[in-house]
Amino acid sequence: MEYNCLIIDDEKVLADSTAEYFGLFGVTAAVCYSAEDCRKFLRDNSTELILLDINLGDGNGFDLCKELRETTNIPILFISARGGDDDKIVALNIGGDDYIQKPYSLGVLLAKVKAVLKRYGQTAEKRYSDGYLTIDPRTKQVSVKNTPVKLTALEFRLLSYLVENKDKVISKRELFERVWQDKFTGDGTLNVHIHRLREAIEQNPNEPKYIVTVWGDGYKFTGEKQ
Repeated sequence: MEYNCLIIDDEKVLADSTAEYFGLFGVTAAVCYSAEDCRKFLRDNSTELILLDINLGDGNGFDLCKELRETTNIPILFISARGGDDDKIVALNIGGDDYIQKPYSLGVLLAKVKAVLKRYGQTAEKRYSDGYLTIDPRTKQVSVKNTPVKLTALEFRLLSYLVENKDKVISKRELFERVWQDKFTGDGTLNVHIHRLREAIEQNPNEPKYIVTVWGDGYKFTGEKQ
């Protein structure tokens, strides 16, 4: 089956009530109470978004996120009662897309989930392939010479937006507003993600052929074969 959201949390009452609340507003949600439940669920089902608690009875969300990132770019939002900045940094660095503090308002959480589903649903549907690089929006997978490469959901969305606007110079402001949906995102953040994308898809990241910097203007995806 296909769901909008998968909630992975060993607090069963909270997880069940969150899923039920989401359902009242048209967001289909499934619930898993452990890392192993999640693995079993994803063998036979699919989801557009994962809400992942850091503390699980049979492990922790950080390890599960790393495992999931081996095979999928599904957006992952961490939820946790732990409020340290160190946890937030780790969560984002290993491929998480946001960090939500417990206890949370169900209404606020629902709004966040709907915003993420809308944002990622805007990814271009056209598949790109040139014999070297393949980008498949349906499966949210990228491969180089038929070998899958690891990207976070945000990196995939950034690459997809550049590909959608192939050969067009995209300003940093446009990327902030359309990819991050935050016009106050800093240049440093964008530069890091562009660097990661080049490391993942370019034959020589220091002499990029796909993601080209247009000094003073922004970036463009050229679609050149390597």
